[in-house]
Amino acid sequence: MKLAFIATGDIALPTFRHLLAHGPRPCLLITQPDKPVGRSHSEFLPPEIKTLALAHGIPVWQPERIIEIADALTDLRPDIIVVMAYGQIIRKDVRKAAKKAIINLHASLLPKYRGASCIQAALANGDAETGITVMRVIRELDAGDIISAQRIPIGKTETAGELHDRLADLGPAALAEALEILAANPKAGAPQNDADVTYAPKLLREDGRLDFTQPAAELERLIRAYHPWPGTFTEVSVKGKTKRLKIFPPVEIAHHPLATGALAVHEGQLLIGCGDGALALSQVQPEGSKTMPATAFANSL
Repeated sequence: MKLAFIATGDIALPTFRHLLAHGPRPCLLITQPDKPVGRSHSEFLPPEIKTLALAHGIPVWQPERIIEIADALTDLRPDIIVVMAYGQIIRKDVRKAAKKAIINLHASLLPKYRGASCIQAALANGDAETGITVMRVIRELDAGDIISAQRIPIGKTETAGELHDRLADLGPAALAEALEILAANPKAGAPQNDADVTYAPKLLREDGRLDFTQPAAELERLIRAYHPWPGTFTEVSVKGKTKRLKIFPPVEIAHHPLATGALAVHEGQLLIGCGDGALALSQVQPEGSKTMPATAFANSL
């Protein structure tokens, strides 16, 4: 089987490594261009998956727009194209380059959470489980027929970063199952139920601003869901000046009466009042300072 792999995000690394070790060995990696880094943007950082591919002698293509390599990919005639966390819409000319199927590994149990922030959405909404869904790639985002899905429970204190890594480790089994299904039935796949579709769009840093009129339980989930990206923050008054305060997990729900958004030290913990209950903070980062224990920050108030 001739398999081409299209990916950029680190969540794809375990699946790519598994293919290198156990096959089918990718004939090609398509990934995003190297990113400029540093203040001058004079140096470029390659995606880790590119470095891995080159170390194993896998050709790498890095078009600015994937449509640019549609003809070359068609000439390569891959049987299967696998997409995982690439970051661009796969246009028709690229989709039809696959002789048998083009499939995508998506980090949610579709049709829930189509889009970029599916891991964060599952945590923020308090879902009991999530997983990797393997689906066919069509014009509409994350809407293709489902070939298979692998499920895992979500931990009660898990952050998005931790869940990301566990889902990444689930990728090899999810892809292996899908390839086995397609080998037996190249037309395999079940339509998604449109009535159950939800979306999880790309997050911006400002999305991490906390609204303390919300219940403490919801905010506790959100702080875990948005760690490490986009992070969560609020604004507090420190010696008469308003400063941004980043808040890191873990936080605990505290049943102590406190005005919404107010800070107070209670029994050795720094609390912040919520719409229902309060949160006991553990690690914070005041604007212009390093990350510190919340109790150390309390001493500056």
